[in-house]
Amino acid sequence: MKKYLSLSEAAELIGKSKETLRRWDREGILNAVREPVSNYRVYRKDDVHALLGSFFEITDDKVLNYAEPENDYSVIELFAGAGGLAIGMERAGLKCVALNEIDKWACQTLRNNRPNWNVLEGDIKNFSFIEYRDKVDVVTGGFPCQAFSYAGKKLGLNDARGTLFYEFARVVKEVNPPICLGENVRGLLSHDKGKTLKGMISILDEIGYNVVPIKVLKAIYYRVPQKRERLILVGIRKDISIQYEYPKPYHKIYTLSDALKKGELFKSDVPASEGAKYPQYKKEILDLIPPKGYWRNLPIELQKEYMGGSFYLGGGKTGMARRIGWDEPCLTLTCSPAQKQTERCHPEETRPFTVREYARIQTFPDEWKFAGSVAQQYKQIGNAVPVNLGQEVGYSIVKFLNQYYNLSKPR
Repeated sequence: MKKYLSLSEAAELIGKSKETLRRWDREGILNAVREPVSNYRVYRKDDVHALLGSFFEITDDKVLNYAEPENDYSVIELFAGAGGLAIGMERAGLKCVALNEIDKWACQTLRNNRPNWNVLEGDIKNFSFIEYRDKVDVVTGGFPCQAFSYAGKKLGLNDARGTLFYEFARVVKEVNPPICLGENVRGLLSHDKGKTLKGMISILDEIGYNVVPIKVLKAIYYRVPQKRERLILVGIRKDISIQYEYPKPYHKIYTLSDALKKGELFKSDVPASEGAKYPQYKKEILDLIPPKGYWRNLPIELQKEYMGGSFYLGGGKTGMARRIGWDEPCLTLTCSPAQKQTERCHPEETRPFTVREYARIQTFPDEWKFAGSVAQQYKQIGNAVPVNLGQEVGYSIVKFLNQYYNLSKPR
């Protein structure tokens, strides 16, 4: 009885393309094995049938938003940082043709890990992207949040000069892609009483893009073991009638244990690496905090001493003197792991998370190495878009582009 199926046979039986099966192999959904005699990569027949038997469950848990690119799609990434969003886009099948970043250590990280990427180091104001006009499918960027000066009832592109959103919009205007995507912190919703976001939408409207209703995506619903939120702003070129749909949230929530130990998210325990240390006084405080506990777990006199005037101000302040538990997602990581008010202490050892633990919580692959000092590495990781969130957003862009180009084909 035949025990193994070739790639072609398995793809035909499941009703998916060969490239889909290759992706599933990389993501651990359906693993290929070496056939004992020929040593070719094949699929166990039992594994394929088991997947078919639980296909709907697997679709729900692992490939809910999956979309395979039907053409070669390209992306320009602005304010690229250490590459969290770019890796996610790459995993979704989008080719990065240019990445701009001003931080020299983040640029070194990008170059070290992807020598083939075109990394444009320096102030975005100094770069023109005209050469990419009508040649790139999407422009993305995590532009910083800056207030605008208002000069009239409707904010225009020129009124935004001097802000980094102006540069994002300028590049979109130069490149003219079908879709653009900006990401930011949730606070952009209320920044300057909502005027900043309203101005951004007005500017994109002026340069020919309709903005999809703004959405804040919670990373825990997109295969990220961290309570992080990112505001997503999507613009669709006005000549396009295709609707963009945000990625659907998953039901499964991953925890710190999933991040740092062998399991569904990673194929091994987190590798050892350098990390910051707490000052002795803070270590003595955190030694008294149980997993999932925070400053309220201290004796009352220590609470007052540690919190100072904040003790009397009310509010939970649950991020202060906080020890994360194995069975919960991590709180949002910051750029510095040991600063007061945002402690994220290891569940068992009284220390901040190491560099590689930080990277795991942000779903960076273990082979992605960060350049610079330990402090620089923490900063790069803390500023990043979680890779898995970027991948799910990438799939949503691929779905949009597939529809767009299918409708644009000559009949």
